[in-house]
Amino acid sequence: MSHLDPEQIALIALGEPASDDDTAHLAACADCSLELAELRRTVLVGKSTLGMGGLETPPDRVWDRIVAEIDEAGVPVAAVDSAPVADTGRSDGGADTKRDASPRRTLSKMLFTLAASAAVILAVVGTWALVRPAEVVEVASASLLAFPDHPGAEGSAVVVEGEDGEKLVRVELDDDEPTDGFREVWLITADATAIVSLGILEGSEGEFAVPEDVDLRDYVLVDISQEPQDGDPTHSGDSIVRGELDFA
Repeated sequence: MSHLDPEQIALIALGEPASDDDTAHLAACADCSLELAELRRTVLVGKSTLGMGGLETPPDRVWDRIVAEIDEAGVPVAAVDSAPVADTGRSDGGADTKRDASPRRTLSKMLFTLAASAAVILAVVGTWALVRPAEVVEVASASLLAFPDHPGAEGSAVVVEGEDGEKLVRVELDDDEPTDGFREVWLITADATAIVSLGILEGSEGEFAVPEDVDLRDYVLVDISQEPQDGDPTHSGDSIVRGELDFA
């Protein structure tokens, strides 16, 4: 069985009405119908980007991968010869013996090439956008100094804000591991009249979400305490390190 001209399949994928003969052929030929379905998906991908607005510029490594993907896919990048060739038409209902390279055909070939290239680019850039690390901004930091009962201890705290506005406190503590009890991270107001627990520090570092109703301009002290296993949720009064946040 002969197949439809690839350029005609591309025109149908772009919205050109199919002739009765082409429709009948597509219904009977699995290869041509599969090619048409793939091209239509490519066209849909291209149309779906029209309302996306401004896109971020990916790093150079992403463009290097795009070039590699295009090379592997065998997408032509040379200029298309638009010189017309005589069309003998169809004598028996089969495929053309010579094809019309009119400007309209040339345009469809160029659109097919651009659509194939766009599909590769969108796949690579879209994947990069999904896996790239979320952007965070450092908004404050503090050096945590030791209390007299814990000589030699030291730590640090950094507050970062994500794209969604959530603030996180990242703390590090350099001190001997406790033989019993646990360490807890706190936020305390400058006058020590209010205190909020962020959670238990397991190991030497941790990351804690700041409650939405806590204003870090008020709760400027970061404290790490030694807590006994006594079931009391309040601060034990045994602070290991503490420091005041310095806002960037």
